[in-house]
Amino acid sequence: MTPDHDQEKRIAVFDTTLRDGEQSAGVCFSLRDKLDIAAALESLHVDVIEAGFPTAGASETHAVRAVAASIRDSVVCALSRTVEAEIDETWKALAPARRARLHLVLSCSDLHLERQLRKTRDEVLEMARHSIRCARRFTDDVEFSAMDATRADPLFLASLLRSAVAAGATTINVPDTVGCALPDQVRSLFARLFREVPELEDVTVSFHGQNDLGLATANTLAAVSAGVGQVEVTVNGIGERAGNTSLEEVVMALRIHGTQIGLGTAVKPEGIFALSRLVEARSGMALQAHKAIVGRNAFRHASGLHQDGWLKQRETYELFPPEEIGHPAGSEIVLGKLSGRHGFAARAHSLGFDLEERTLDGAFERFKRLAAQRAEISDTELEELLERTEARRPEAWPGPGV
Repeated sequence: MTPDHDQEKRIAVFDTTLRDGEQSAGVCFSLRDKLDIAAALESLHVDVIEAGFPTAGASETHAVRAVAASIRDSVVCALSRTVEAEIDETWKALAPARRARLHLVLSCSDLHLERQLRKTRDEVLEMARHSIRCARRFTDDVEFSAMDATRADPLFLASLLRSAVAAGATTINVPDTVGCALPDQVRSLFARLFREVPELEDVTVSFHGQNDLGLATANTLAAVSAGVGQVEVTVNGIGERAGNTSLEEVVMALRIHGTQIGLGTAVKPEGIFALSRLVEARSGMALQAHKAIVGRNAFRHASGLHQDGWLKQRETYELFPPEEIGHPAGSEIVLGKLSGRHGFAARAHSLGFDLEERTLDGAFERFKRLAAQRAEISDTELEELLERTEARRPEAWPGPGV
């Protein structure tokens, strides 16, 4: 499936695997990991790569600097708190980048202001203005994130974003920091912000979703449908607590539905599978078998009904072919107790066994008895079963997959 994207609005993809993704409990990327993942992201044409949080430590500063020096086309971004000294240090780490972005983060919900920052609303407004002006001394590419925006007072949020734009922020990020929002709430929030802060029309508006309720991808798609121009994602959806919005899910959802909704990205889908496996290996976070797009079972068919339909026309049970994301193994029929005759015969044929109707009946009955005791029947077990029947391979059989 290759939709025509010529008439679509391009949504910028901001990947934060190396920063928010590394905030997953138990993940610690080495310098080599960060360089390899950044290179893979750039090869997919990801627009912005957030390399890390330099003031978290000397090794992080070194890693951000190394990534900044290695990337030629994508924008390299680094996160900083709204503290002048930390902004200065963050910029030093980004200095080697051809295209650099300073990303400033500041809480805006009353809960965060009262319990974490211990600041008043007026103090937060001044912190935002001052920090953005400090960042603008180094670059005109400044992103401002209003942390916990979906739990903030909408009137104060609007005031904060208006001040951020006036101070010089060129990207305004509205995060669902604890993943509490519903898609309709996200859509309504952005509609209100665009209405009450017309200055947002002059900057890039971004959404960052967390997956605490399993709604990060849905919320992100709601945000872009409301007019957001940038999405913040991680590979495999890794990240703090329950993770972030998944890069592969958003990219493929926009690719599949792009023509209909007039939105798309520049990401090359054929590199998605390899990138997913790279991040899985380097993060140590194993993918769920049923993970959308890139999970082990995403293109494996186990039900007899589904196998029959897929064998007749793959689109009956596959939204897009696995080759589109660079999946090396492709689709697979999995034999088990729910498999039907059509799937069984097709798998036997792939192993070189051409079963006549009488032979098929007996072999299939033996298979069903075996399958009732197994989660999955391997090719070796199937071959042994077929060898015990009258089924025989042609002498010139060249082997599977030829």
